[in-house]
Amino acid sequence: MGLVVSIYGGYHTFMLNTIIHGEPTAKPPLLIAHGLYGSARNWGVIARRLADERQVVAVDMRNHAYSMWTDQHKYSDLANDLAEVIARFGGKADVVGHSMGGKAAMVLALQHGDLLRKLVVADIAPVTYSHSQIQFIEAMRAVDLTKVERRSDASEQLAELGVEKALQSFFTQSLDVQGQRWLLNLDVLATEMPKIMGFPQLDASWDGPTLFLSGGDSDYVLPEHRELIRTLFPAAKFAKIPGAGHWLHAEKPREFEAAVRAFLNA
Repeated sequence: MGLVVSIYGGYHTFMLNTIIHGEPTAKPPLLIAHGLYGSARNWGVIARRLADERQVVAVDMRNHAYSMWTDQHKYSDLANDLAEVIARFGGKADVVGHSMGGKAAMVLALQHGDLLRKLVVADIAPVTYSHSQIQFIEAMRAVDLTKVERRSDASEQLAELGVEKALQSFFTQSLDVQGQRWLLNLDVLATEMPKIMGFPQLDASWDGPTLFLSGGDSDYVLPEHRELIRTLFPAAKFAKIPGAGHWLHAEKPREFEAAVRAFLNA
């Protein structure tokens, strides 16, 4: 990595940090875009399993983990970041995006549709959500990192702040214990939260194969969203993983992997 001139306009000091699984094959690589407060590392197990058939490239999104921190976090920028990665990995990819990463992947398809073969949108719709995720930033900010010698110390503090157990372990994956810092640009993510919860109005559509894969117990993708989804993605198909919530890939990893694999190979 180094100074990269984006072919989609502007300069990035670094391309997104990537974790690469497997070798290139005759199939397009699979790009995985994580959700808010996530990282490429969160997807290690699923990425390694899917890499038996194709190269898998998991990215750290901007303002997360080891990718660049900027004061902008709008979806057109996130989509351009992903476009830049695909350009470096052959110019055509299948894409899986979860939550925030799913919105970025949808904008990628709508603005740079020639770069995608197939798209999987995991538990998110192209709509503005009313609930914020700001409470988790406040919880992470409230952790006294001077008293954290191991991740479990941070988990205990998050528990006292009312963060549920599954999210404690998820958040602490983005904790640099030795450096006593979060690997998340919390200030910018807080400022940009309205954009993250929203979705840009785009006069475009993408008619490539698209799967909206949702958790059966999640309320993020509702029947009333389908008309808009089909306007933007006319070839959209819908599937649910029973017993899974919003974090469907973490709650039901084998079922998630099987659904993605079947769709990509269909």
